[in-house]
Amino acid sequence: MEGEITSQVKIRFSDCDPIGHLSNSKYLEYMLNAREDHFEEICGYSYEDHIRQTGNTWVVTQNQITYLKEVRPNITVNISSKIIQHDEYTSVVEILMKDARNEIIHSVLWTTVVYFNMKERRVIPCSPETLASFESNCKEISEKHFGHRTESLRKQNKQWKKY
Repeated sequence: MEGEITSQVKIRFSDCDPIGHLSNSKYLEYMLNAREDHFEEICGYSYEDHIRQTGNTWVVTQNQITYLKEVRPNITVNISSKIIQHDEYTSVVEILMKDARNEIIHSVLWTTVVYFNMKERRVIPCSPETLASFESNCKEISEKHFGHRTESLRKQNKQWKKY
């Protein structure tokens, strides 16, 4: 799917809590690590390369996460990410953790980032080239609010239980 990249990862036993579920903080770790890999695949360079070349980076200003279905150790999950909103200063990325068949959604994360100049220590606009790359990789979703998106994904999960 254009604008959306997916990778697979195995959930490690050591990342789970005593009752056998993936620890809440580890969801973020798995999802943000996948997004970093996806960024490199989309852009052809890493965050570190971008900082070295431009002196700029993206700084997270907000994370919103909902845990929809528990994740157990030693299973494989698919983690997909896509830009769902952006302007010259800010981007919102949606990251989904799904089961290996892409049927059940385990969690949804919206992370909001601003483009930041490290030397000047302030938010600045992205370059026209970066904006063009974001535009070509942006994937619109119908829900514009996180709560609405979460409810939509819950309903989607319930549909799979019927079959």
